Amino acid sequence: MPKLYRDFDTQAQIDAQYNPSIALPDPAAPGKHFAAQAEKARSTLKHYAGIPFGPTVHETLDIFPADVPNAPVFVFIHGGYWRAFQSKDFHGVALGLHASGITTVVVNYALAPFVTIDEITRQCRAAVAWTLRNIQNYGGDPTRVGVGGHSAGGHLGAMCLQTAWDTDYSLPRDPLKAGLLFSGLYELEPLRYSYLQPMIQLDDGVIRRQSPTPNLRACPTPTWVIWGGQESGEFARQSTGYRDAAVALGNPVELSAIDGADHFTVIHGLEDTHSPVCRWLHQKLTA
Repeated sequence: MPKLYRDFDTQAQIDAQYNPSIALPDPAAPGKHFAAQAEKARSTLKHYAGIPFGPTVHETLDIFPADVPNAPVFVFIHGGYWRAFQSKDFHGVALGLHASGITTVVVNYALAPFVTIDEITRQCRAAVAWTLRNIQNYGGDPTRVGVGGHSAGGHLGAMCLQTAWDTDYSLPRDPLKAGLLFSGLYELEPLRYSYLQPMIQLDDGVIRRQSPTPNLRACPTPTWVIWGGQESGEFARQSTGYRDAAVALGNPVELSAIDGADHFTVIHGLEDTHSPVCRWLHQKLTA
């Protein structure tokens, strides 16, 4: 009997790999943590919320300016498998970045199934383009902008890194100084056979266009690909496959599994200025 996907026979087997809440003792704990940290960021840091970057009501971003002028900038794209959450749910990522002297831009985008993943990618690219063109009005340095995200946001960050910025946006070909991708989805095909399919509605065209690994281009932007050491084998394979394909093109891509981290705690480092991810990002954006 043919396999459903790779070595998987059933949807249940694929769901076990790609539903990161299954193994959690308390599935509500990550949401509680992110909500508390987001509220802490909003109550303690200067910020601008709901700034439009596109024509629809969902195309907004939130800016947490650094206290230093002409600051480096990190554009963060949230996860939720393209069909859940908003930018405000992840404001906590600004805590460690602000303390590191980095301005944080948190992107909001429309969600599936109301829009396709093609459209979500377009919106995130538009948010990055807006940042490159406008962040100086909020104390940021447009020549020192990085991009990244978590889970589906890792996928969207990867799609931003391989954007044709020169031909599509009349920007420099490689305007980004760093990429930081957490637990991303870089090959979309297995999700077609998962519990997510009714919401994200993958077809051959979306899978072909929106899978970062087979669509990688040569890109000099230093990038760190990260996943949690407690995550499933498929998240490890996705990250490793992306890194291997990038390195084969000569791209400067690092790879790490964070010991003891699961799919949700893997981004906690963005909340701590002393964490390896904050130190790495600061170094790349200020080099």
